[in-house]
Amino acid sequence: MSYYINLSLLSNNLNNQHKRTERRKLLSAEARCILSLCEGRPITGDDIAKDISGRPFFADSDTDFNISHSGNLTAVSLATGQNLRTGCDVELVRPRSRAKEIAKEFFTASENDYIESGGQFDGARFYHIWTLKECFLKLRGLSVFDMADAPSFISKDGWFIFGAAVASIIKLNLYELSGNSGGRYILATGIEGAEREPELRWFSQDFLDCKSIAKIKAAPSPAETVSPKI
Repeated sequence: MSYYINLSLLSNNLNNQHKRTERRKLLSAEARCILSLCEGRPITGDDIAKDISGRPFFADSDTDFNISHSGNLTAVSLATGQNLRTGCDVELVRPRSRAKEIAKEFFTASENDYIESGGQFDGARFYHIWTLKECFLKLRGLSVFDMADAPSFISKDGWFIFGAAVASIIKLNLYELSGNSGGRYILATGIEGAEREPELRWFSQDFLDCKSIAKIKAAPSPAETVSPKI
């Protein structure tokens, strides 16, 4: 795990006034800059292909990658090896007008209990579940429109779990990042097909402390599945 200060310049300069197409171009340019740093070589648009679902990958490398942006932070996860896949999602903790509606519609009953375990809706816990689901969907090449198909990540007893059968090992990590400027982020990373962790890097304008919230492992054999208690 490593971090970089003052390198994520393009996403920091984006705001709601940017048109969708302009924003997409700027984020793509930033992604190539970040991947060039990670790979130690210049990465151009020709180096990146897309699979049938639109998920980007290196056309000439066995390194899989995934990038996520939120607020003033960009996170990237990488996994090198044949048949390995990785996912990554980061979210700035901030009020979201439809958060309760989204949770009721797309999260399981146990996940909603987790979010409201303190007697009221907890925005940070909402993002715990959201980032884990997004991370899994991006790992599989799915989109936010497939949110209802993501597994549950909280058991009825209040444990972090991976609530679905798997054909190969999937490991997910959940972190909270916080900085001196008051920014607070929830970050989820995942890897499929290996016991090891994905390589994680983040880029921001501020130094961020990192706290591990949960480590989740799903394995073909139930006896190998780890579910850390909350």
